[in-house]
Amino acid sequence: MQLNYPGIGFTEDGRVPEGYPCVVREAYLGEGRDVYLRVVRGILGWELQRRAGLRVRADAAVATPGARVVSGFGVGPFRLDAPCEVVWVHHPAASEGAQSAGFGYGTLPGHPARGEEAFEVAIDAAGTVVLKITAFSRPANWFYAAGTLATRAAQRYVTSRYIEGARTLAAGES
Repeated sequence: MQLNYPGIGFTEDGRVPEGYPCVVREAYLGEGRDVYLRVVRGILGWELQRRAGLRVRADAAVATPGARVVSGFGVGPFRLDAPCEVVWVHHPAASEGAQSAGFGYGTLPGHPARGEEAFEVAIDAAGTVVLKITAFSRPANWFYAAGTLATRAAQRYVTSRYIEGARTLAAGES
């Protein structure tokens, strides 16, 4: 299975392929390097997806380029699997100071959309920690295109759950 959209890796530098709607959400998470590192570990270890209520099956314990992950949502026969592949990863720097870390993954055949999503946490020179989620996508086929309003609503809901998950990570909640 191959990544199935144009612009592979574009979320790494904020670009979006022509014809793909883009969503960018940012959320304040707290202050200090400890907060930053807790959230980084959660992002790279798939914890953000789990805390959003998704079932996660990954072929690597942490996000690494080329790792495959399937996030599932729904219940029983109404569960929808969304296979993705990690296309880029930024690890935290060992030094103090402004930096960011996270990863981006792209859709594989079988995903209801075609596109990419990135999860990054940044700390600035003053120690302020902010989560940034960037996604661009289009429906994978006519069936999902017919439910575009519902799909966008689901994306907004899951994104809000990612943000809540990041806030619990920042607070040190298990």
